Amino acid sequence: METVLSFSAIAAAIVISIAALGTAIGFAMLGGKFLEGAARQPEMVSVLQVKMFIVAGLIDAISMVGLVAGMMLIFANPIANRFEQYELAKTTAQQEAAK
Repeated sequence: METVLSFSAIAAAIVISIAALGTAIGFAMLGGKFLEGAARQPEMVSVLQVKMFIVAGLIDAISMVGLVAGMMLIFANPIANRFEQYELAKTTAQQEAAK
């Protein structure tokens, strides 16, 4: 059981870190392209800025999905719950067979 929980913690850390890394890369690319577009056409800055903020919200939303998946592995681990049910059924079957 401890092995399942430790591997789940490692998996949660990997999921959360990949989500954070993807968000950082996405924001870096978004900011760079915004500055590039603003430098090319300064009169379009307000239009580009609105679109940039919309895309920034979507990038944040995608990272929140990864964060929720990682937190689910930490606090409401479905793998550990299945493992506990299996162990309980196994010990019950062994006790009934011993009778």
